[in-house]
Amino acid sequence: MEHRSSLKKLLTDLHGKLDLMGERVQEAVIQSVQSLQNHDLTLAKILIENDEQVNRMENQILELVGVTIATQQPVTKDMRKILTAVRMANDLERMADLAIDVAKVTLRLDSEVAPELFEGIPEMSEITLKMIHGSMTSYDRGDIVLAKQMAELDHEVDRLYGQFLKRNYEYMVKQPNTITQGLQLCFVGRFLERIADHATNIGENVIYMVSNERHDLNH
Repeated sequence: MEHRSSLKKLLTDLHGKLDLMGERVQEAVIQSVQSLQNHDLTLAKILIENDEQVNRMENQILELVGVTIATQQPVTKDMRKILTAVRMANDLERMADLAIDVAKVTLRLDSEVAPELFEGIPEMSEITLKMIHGSMTSYDRGDIVLAKQMAELDHEVDRLYGQFLKRNYEYMVKQPNTITQGLQLCFVGRFLERIADHATNIGENVIYMVSNERHDLNH
């Protein structure tokens, strides 16, 4: 009974650390897009300087996982929770890296972005943030239905990304002086699309954690 209580506490701690990491990643995505939209170089630099925060959070999670496996020898469902935590931490760390990549684009731009080139970025980022929040909520609740909804939202982000690329290409052809800006914005679209993919991965891992079944939501 004492062993079970100790394992439960470690798993609760693990869950809490993942939730904090998820919140930090959401903040990073919000602020990185804000830095781009407002051409806020100071905010972009702060985000880049704080990049190590999420890396440290991932390391803390991996250390706790190691302690839990070594001292508690978890099996079946508890082991699935631990494996899910490792995968989620990796996806969240990658999302944070991609948010930093957006901030780096802000620094590379020599002026505010033409509104025509920015069109679509706010909508993509809004859905992407909804996916991060939704995937983390599905983890908190063990909600398979919500986890599966990540696939629909991911398809929507992919659709918007395709439209965004087409629109920017056409604008750059008409306005060759915007090519440098346009290409940088295309990278941003790609970064947001990749963040959505990682949120979808979390949904897949929640399904595995709860049901012990593998579902490919990224197709």
